[in-house]
Amino acid sequence: QVQLVESGGGSVQAGGSLRLSCAASLSAYSGYCMAWFRQLPGKEREGVAAIYSGSGYIDYADSVNSRFTISQDNAKKMLYLQMNNLKPEDTAMYHCAAKWRGASCPSLLFSEYEYWGQGTQVTVSS
Repeated sequence: QVQLVESGGGSVQAGGSLRLSCAASLSAYSGYCMAWFRQLPGKEREGVAAIYSGSGYIDYADSVNSRFTISQDNAKKMLYLQMNNLKPEDTAMYHCAAKWRGASCPSLLFSEYEYWGQGTQVTVSS
């Protein structure tokens, strides 16, 4: 059974930092395209950052580029998102997602992902 479990969310002031983690129970973890998405109530999930270790490619949403860094530890089956210089508009539920590698990997399109975590809340106050 595939499980993705996020942690590390919390409340911070604007300009602060948080590091999100995602523990993945995936066999052949390195063959998966991994990503972070965020979602506000009533809104569509937005791709934040994606990574595929097979190619070394990483992709970021324009809104977080240069502030967020995605990384992973294949041996530990862990995905991370380092978030710096947080802004109130970064407030959302953040979800970890996984899909088996394919042509569109990494990808920031939520419809392509098969597996999802429950999410961890990030709240940034001004």
